[in-house]
Amino acid sequence: MIRPTFEAFEVATIKPTDPDYKGGRFITMQSTHVFAAKNYTVKALVVAAYNLNPRAVSGGPAWFDSDRYDIVAKAPNEVRPNLDEQMSMLRKLLAERFGLSIHREQKELSIYALTVAKNGPKLKASTEPPDAPAALVNRIFPGRALLPARNATMEQFASMMQRAVLDRPVVDRTGLSGKYDFDLEWMPDEVQFGGQVPAGTPEAQQRPDLFAAIQQLGLRLDATKGPVEVLVINQVQRPTAN
Repeated sequence: MIRPTFEAFEVATIKPTDPDYKGGRFITMQSTHVFAAKNYTVKALVVAAYNLNPRAVSGGPAWFDSDRYDIVAKAPNEVRPNLDEQMSMLRKLLAERFGLSIHREQKELSIYALTVAKNGPKLKASTEPPDAPAALVNRIFPGRALLPARNATMEQFASMMQRAVLDRPVVDRTGLSGKYDFDLEWMPDEVQFGGQVPAGTPEAQQRPDLFAAIQQLGLRLDATKGPVEVLVINQVQRPTAN
């Protein structure tokens, strides 16, 4: 069966987030056809759509990183779009409804390099079907973060860490090309998850930090500097009326 193409959402509603809203934010497919983003700044939408760390997005007016929006959109076709297809449609939506125009530049930035530790990786080859989508969804609790990763490459792991967890870009330098199943559990700190980390309990102090937890997988996460492709905002505007 040939998979259909997902060029654009069929329809999308964009509204400012209720100023009294006290919940978190999410971006997900709520069903086969319904895509939703809740409580997102336009910068955060760009970060998600282009799979970047926030530091790798430059420019834009002040409201670009302060005004928050809710999006509900309908995806085409009879199958659920995967993450890449969702983000492709989101990029088109940003161009059409927010007038987003960009260009890219190379810059030297502070980064984290993901590498293999001295004694080699301790990763298990995935037992998922080869064509199964990667699953990399963090679960955050007071003083505790969980990442059950399934069918994930190191490139996908690095991308998720830079987009959702860490405060700087992450570059995969492991040289590993397989797909793996692994579980991470750690005590998050105040700079992870954009600072949106619930306060922990004294028992949380017994958990390793992220860097120690990653070493348990036979990997390392080292702070360094390196060239990064940065997305520069040429133009963006508040969304057109629905």
